Amino acid sequence: MGAIYEVQSLLQVVVGVAVFAMMVWALVDCARTRADAFPAASKRTKQFWLLLTGGATLIGFIFVLRPFSIFNVIAVVAAAVYLTDVRPAVKSVQGRGGSTTHLGPYGPW
Repeated sequence: MGAIYEVQSLLQVVVGVAVFAMMVWALVDCARTRADAFPAASKRTKQFWLLLTGGATLIGFIFVLRPFSIFNVIAVVAAAVYLTDVRPAVKSVQGRGGSTTHLGPYGPW
């Protein structure tokens, strides 16, 4: 029986570290993005997203060993919204959206 609890504890730590890393990625990406790109992409201000991702990262740090607490779940959702919705929109406004159009010597092809 003890081995099952050890595996569960290890899995909980791995998940906690992984979601904390995701939150740090969202915060760092937000901090590196130009402030004028957020309103241009029809998203809220950079300060709003810095506060949200910063708060999420702080909560993720506090609850790194308890990744399934309700506070950490809310923080994961906040960071995930930034990474899946805001980040692609802001990057496309900045011209770094990962477009599939390739430029050849005479234009797109």
